[in-house]
Amino acid sequence: MTDVRDTLFQKISEKRYRAVLTAEHSGVLSGEAEARACAENLGVEFELCKKDGDELSRGERFANLLASSKQIALAEEQLIGTLAKASGIATAARTAVQLADGKMKIVSGSWKKMPPQMKQMVRSATFTGGASFRICEQPMIYLDKNFIRMLGSIPKALEACKPFEESTKVVQIKGITGTIEEETQQAICGGGNIVMVDTGNLEDLRRCRKVMEASGKREKLKLAFAGGVRLTDIPGLADERIDILCIGKEIVDAQLLDMKLDVIQEET
Repeated sequence: MTDVRDTLFQKISEKRYRAVLTAEHSGVLSGEAEARACAENLGVEFELCKKDGDELSRGERFANLLASSKQIALAEEQLIGTLAKASGIATAARTAVQLADGKMKIVSGSWKKMPPQMKQMVRSATFTGGASFRICEQPMIYLDKNFIRMLGSIPKALEACKPFEESTKVVQIKGITGTIEEETQQAICGGGNIVMVDTGNLEDLRRCRKVMEASGKREKLKLAFAGGVRLTDIPGLADERIDILCIGKEIVDAQLLDMKLDVIQEET
């Protein structure tokens, strides 16, 4: 299929133009390596004046391009695509971390629900923003509700983990196989390391925390909370003595960090 741009730009195909990328909103840049690779693939001379993790101000010019007319058109389609979504995610992650103010670790594990071709981008952007994309470092075993159902119970699930002594055991608490208190007690007694209240219900969190504190093992355990958490919820949750706060959609579904490409002059 003929590319209409080849006809439109036929008379100016030999000319080269200078262009700039401008941030239309303030945020955090992410996607640097992908943008450079994209520019190289397009044959565009590309100067990026910022690096991953740098703050962008609204209206700031942060990249320069030198390219032919068709390359400029392709760059507007492809180059911005490597930066806008990643930078939006990084910006949301940075906002979450700032709102937490060092009182708890911010994690976004929802990258697992993204299309395969996007997973690495989402993980990198989350990390660039200062959040983590895993609840803890590897090796770890996450015993979610389905693992627990298939293995029979929380105690049986933790028993099945015994061959993996070095792994951190994360136990999801949802009040399905027992009350929140019962599931928490089973997770503690069975050797769980991180107790994850994944209901989004503050009362469930407090009931779980009460059992953990009464066990005498609170200092050796970590308490995590998840379930529809919004960025605006973070300041209030900072006083709930949570170790790890998991935020999904508010980070991975963050809006694009809008940016635009403008041709500024013909290269003479």
